[in-house]
Amino acid sequence: MMSSSQTPLRIAFVFLVILAATDAHSDHRTPPPACGGAAVGGECHSVARALRLKLIAIPAILAASVAGVCLPLFARSVPALRPDGGLFAVVKAFASGVILGTGYMHVLPDSFNDLTSPCLPRKPWSEFPFAAFVAMLAAVFTLMVDSLMLTFHTRGSKGRASSAAAAAVAHHGDHGHCHAHALGQADVAALSTTEAADQGSGDVEAGNTTKAQLLRNRVIVQVLEMGIVVHSVVIGLGMGASQNVCTIRPLVAALCFHQMFEGMGLGGCILQAGYGGRTRSALVFFFSTTTPFGIALGLALTRVYSDSSPTALVVVGLLNAASAGLLHYMALVELLAADFMGPKLQGNVRLQLAASLAVLLGAGGMSVMAKWA
Repeated sequence: MMSSSQTPLRIAFVFLVILAATDAHSDHRTPPPACGGAAVGGECHSVARALRLKLIAIPAILAASVAGVCLPLFARSVPALRPDGGLFAVVKAFASGVILGTGYMHVLPDSFNDLTSPCLPRKPWSEFPFAAFVAMLAAVFTLMVDSLMLTFHTRGSKGRASSAAAAAVAHHGDHGHCHAHALGQADVAALSTTEAADQGSGDVEAGNTTKAQLLRNRVIVQVLEMGIVVHSVVIGLGMGASQNVCTIRPLVAALCFHQMFEGMGLGGCILQAGYGGRTRSALVFFFSTTTPFGIALGLALTRVYSDSSPTALVVVGLLNAASAGLLHYMALVELLAADFMGPKLQGNVRLQLAASLAVLLGAGGMSVMAKWA
């Protein structure tokens, strides 16, 4: 189950955030002058106006997230949006472009900014590209997990199928030996039984293929949601702790669009994973509440959390780098490459061109939003 497998990771993540906040409290009164934090005062700095914007942002982002992730889940009731339709493929391509743009234009640059901040010692943070290194490791690790899970499942399915076929042949052989006095009838029965066994074996192989694809879709959902959850909490935390009205105001609108379209991509994957109602509800809940939770956590830690604290910069920067690697791999390999190399788009040039345009629009939209978010 999704909730049980990722609960320890979430607990560890919250622990790291609290650790960063605790470290920030120790040097909050005397920040290093070279860190370049936001200046206190000025027309953009207002605690009261920032609080109002944050209280508006929490329900707005929550509603946008729920709408985005639930839209594909109700697609079965709309014939044009069914998973086997062309429009669903175009919408999913657009959402995949959003996820790709999020990784390249939002998450990875934030990681570079955090890990090369002047608040950190020059050695080793400025002498080695840790952000790119961690993102690369995260992408490779995701590939390894995906491959190993599919390998173990495929071997187990083939072993069960071979055992079932061998047992069926042995059973029919014993049956023919015990009734040797009716040799002709036994031969006919053996032939028909062998054909039935072959057909059954083919059905088992087809079923194994379906189960392997289903498992792959579920791995995609779990890894994709984990990357999105980490990034969403980090962004919400930074927004909740900020008192800069000029930064928060455009960020609210940008995050609403971001969460809606990113949720559409995740919702399409959840639909294809074939989860039951309870697991779907858990996945929707965790995706929809992570950014509002991050904002609320930032509000609670406003007085002790400083995004220019060395520990906070390292923790958030490494988490963003790992999240970027996950999002890059999932968007390019599991979502875009799987669909564009699949039979549906390969067999329809017009649909393939429409999906390509949708990817460019999704990634381009997130690139434009990077100016404000």
